[in-house]
Amino acid sequence: MENIDDYMPLSNDWNKERLETLKKLYPDLFANEGRVNIREIAKLMDYASISETERYEFRWFGKSNAKREAFTPTDATLIYDEARSVNPTESENLIIEGENLAVLKLLSNGYREQIKCIYIDPPYNTGNDFVYSDKFNQDKKEYWEDAEMTENGYKIDTNVETDGRFHSNWLNMMYSRLLIARQLLREDGVIFISIDDNEVHHLRKLCDEVFGEDCFIADIIWQKKYSPQNDAKYFSEMHDHIICYAKNIKQNGDIGWEINLLNRTQEQNKRYTNRDDDPRGNWKAVDFSVKTYTITNDYPIKTPSGRIVNPPASRCWVSSEEKFNALVKENRIWFGNEGNNVPSLKTFLSEVKQGVTPSTLWLRSEVGDNQEAAKEIRVLFNSPPFDTPKPTRLLKRITNLSSNNDDIILDFFAGSGTLGQAVTELNQKDGGNRKYILVQLPETTDEKSEAYKAGYKKISDITIERNKRVIERIQKEIRAKEDRKKEELPFDMVAEQSQKYGKSGLGFKVFKLVKSNFPRVEFAPDPEKTEEENIELLKKYIKDKEAQLVSAFNRDELITEILIKNGFKLNYTLTKQEEFKKNEILFATDGDKETLICLDVIIADETVEYFKTNTDQKLIVLERALDTTKKWNLKHYMGDKFKAF
Repeated sequence: MENIDDYMPLSNDWNKERLETLKKLYPDLFANEGRVNIREIAKLMDYASISETERYEFRWFGKSNAKREAFTPTDATLIYDEARSVNPTESENLIIEGENLAVLKLLSNGYREQIKCIYIDPPYNTGNDFVYSDKFNQDKKEYWEDAEMTENGYKIDTNVETDGRFHSNWLNMMYSRLLIARQLLREDGVIFISIDDNEVHHLRKLCDEVFGEDCFIADIIWQKKYSPQNDAKYFSEMHDHIICYAKNIKQNGDIGWEINLLNRTQEQNKRYTNRDDDPRGNWKAVDFSVKTYTITNDYPIKTPSGRIVNPPASRCWVSSEEKFNALVKENRIWFGNEGNNVPSLKTFLSEVKQGVTPSTLWLRSEVGDNQEAAKEIRVLFNSPPFDTPKPTRLLKRITNLSSNNDDIILDFFAGSGTLGQAVTELNQKDGGNRKYILVQLPETTDEKSEAYKAGYKKISDITIERNKRVIERIQKEIRAKEDRKKEELPFDMVAEQSQKYGKSGLGFKVFKLVKSNFPRVEFAPDPEKTEEENIELLKKYIKDKEAQLVSAFNRDELITEILIKNGFKLNYTLTKQEEFKKNEILFATDGDKETLICLDVIIADETVEYFKTNTDQKLIVLERALDTTKKWNLKHYMGDKFKAF
């Protein structure tokens, strides 16, 4: 049965999908009318727990609305901003300017279970920063007016402690975004979230609910400051938290996140030498005794010099006497140069982990601090346009631990865009092909700030400009390196090398969140009419309002909106199909999905006849391009492969 949403250009409806999945798995939990039977679900639960009036749970004002909002589709869309993109054909990196919940909803179909790692640095809710304004009861017109989709950027609500919902406001903002973000993570994906002491306890409980308590990985303590503050009231705050949750924990062969090891340092490897020219290579001596006492491992050992030694008091040897003798024969026991020392076990460098398991304490000497982060952005911009950047070394460590060379990393609180710089520089160092997606609200900068005076009216301007400057710097370094080689190259190879300057794989596409291209999203059903009557009214509305859709609107923007809402990634390509003479039909693919698409205002009879016998490909056309007969024929012969938009 038709409904109004069938005619709306919406992103994926997660509420509907979750309900349909439940119905498919357990149809007995639904009444005849297809609605959930709450009593049947209650029967599955422990009756004792149902009767209890008190139970452990995490609740706050607005939680239910925040959850519903997370899974409610959006009718907004994204448009490509060519002017601010950099080398767009050379990379699949994306920078998206817009309110991040709406953007996540638009990404949630095409990028569903595609993201290996998410890193976010959300507002810390200190009372001085902002929270995103989620007004669940706003109508669509108010939403776009509030969003202030102009050069002046978005209006942001402050969240002060005098508001009785100080923590609830922040939790609502985070809850809806984390719920939809989880849908983007791969089954072996992971999320890292920076936070301070102010909301870390709430964030842990929130993530326990979204990701599951069993998926908690670590609370990493990052030393963010160079030196203590002596003017602090009680303690000088020197750290931030980085909360880490996996989408799934790997166990018993299941798919789940596996952490990468840190590289071994030269200092660590220097501890391994080869004092006896062992053919197995460098080794180090390890204590052969242990604290856990076992009587069978308490025996005297005779050294090569003839000395008799016993385990230290209250300790025993690592192994039994039989195993010890076998280790001696394998030359795995070291008695010192003179053969007179207490035995040690030889541990070979070639047999230890070829990496280091990270600790939960990250020192500034290892991953940088706020001062280093400020210096990095100052070098790029001459004067710092952003107050709270993160150091690239910190983001590089997170990227290295969580992802591999072809993975996608997402940051939907992008700020100055540090993640983009970290990913770009890592790829240049190791030849990787990691991709980043940065999402940043076009929040207005303070008119008194250095950023505003320098021409950056929105934070998203800084996000884009920073990553542009990083690319320009790297390209300059590449040119300088290649110029040094030119003197050594034969004359006919100089031109070939010069062509590589703009082909370094460095770049990104910029997209902006905007209102839907389809006027139908403004349609308001008449509450006094039936569903069938409102559908007929909507059809007439579409016919009247969208009569000039193709000629009056940007064709590429229409294609982008249609493809996004049909589950395509933003890095799609279009190829004109020359075999069609009466209509312009394009072949669209993002590497995973593909379809034919036509935006002509009339679909020719010849085209319809073709698809009646060639039903192997999907086809998308405009609803208004079809009369009743053509639509019936295409639907009848192509089935689900045909869609009128």
